[in-house]
This record gives sequence, structure tokens and C-alpha cells, in this order.
Amino acid sequence: METSAREQGDAAAGSVAGPIPIEILLVEDDAGDARLVELTLEKATVTNRIHTVDDGAKAIEFLLKQGSFANSPTPGLVLLDLMLPKKDGHEVLAEMKASDDLKHIPVVVLTSSKSDKDLLSSYDLKADGFINKPLDLNQFMWIVGHIDSFGITIVELPPR
Repeated sequence: METSAREQGDAAAGSVAGPIPIEILLVEDDAGDARLVELTLEKATVTNRIHTVDDGAKAIEFLLKQGSFANSPTPGLVLLDLMLPKKDGHEVLAEMKASDDLKHIPVVVLTSSKSDKDLLSSYDLKADGFINKPLDLNQFMWIVGHIDSFGITIVELPPR
């Protein structure tokens, strides 16, 4: 019987409690929003590691470990904006879910789009969640700070 990374971490720590950190890929072209997400996750005691790229093409390179991202970790969660340069979020999501190596990674769309079309197409492309970025700073920080309730502190990837 194979042991999951989480179980191995728990065994090494000598306990059953306590999630191990995961890698998060934040795909966001707005530097202010990206920094706000990073700071909010840090303040929310989310112990995961955050990697940020600012366009869809870089997101795919990161995920496929290409070019300057050859040594990038495999994320346990992708937070994906839709309105991105080079490749939009729907293109990134479609490529991820079409890839045997990437389709298991949970993707939460984090966008300012209020379009029903964007919501429906994100779920059609197998997004695991869709969150609208509120215009109010306090609401935005509250939502990002509670992303751990989605399960990022306990996400377990399938064995590779």
C-alpha cells in the first residue's frame, strides 16, 4: 500500500494532525492584486508557498516546467485570473484540464469578471471554483483570507 505525502509528513512529525504546506501558483497580471493576495494569504496563517506569474503563457511554462521554470514545483492549487495577456485564463484552464499531467491540479478562478458566460465556461472547463474579486478592499481580503476553507491547507495531490 502506498503512503501519501501527507501521511508521510504526519508520520515524520509524529502526529496525525497538522497539514503540510502546498505550493500555490497565482496567475495574476495586476501587480497590486497579486501582492494583495500574497499578503492576505500570509496574514491568514496559510502556510503554503506562493509562486506568481503575470500572464497565461508563463503559467503554462511554469506548470510544464519549461524555460526559466524548469525547476518549478508542481502546485497543489492554481489561483487563476481570466483576463490575462498572451493566453487568457480560459485557455490556461483548457490546456491544464486536457493534460494528463496537469488535470488533477485544482484550479480556482479568481477574477473581477461578473460575466455569466465566464462563470459558465470556467465550470465547463472543469474549474474547481469561481470567485469574483470584490471591489471593496476589505471584502477582497476577507475572501482571499478564507481560501483555506476551500481546502488548500489540506489539499492532497494524487500520487505520480
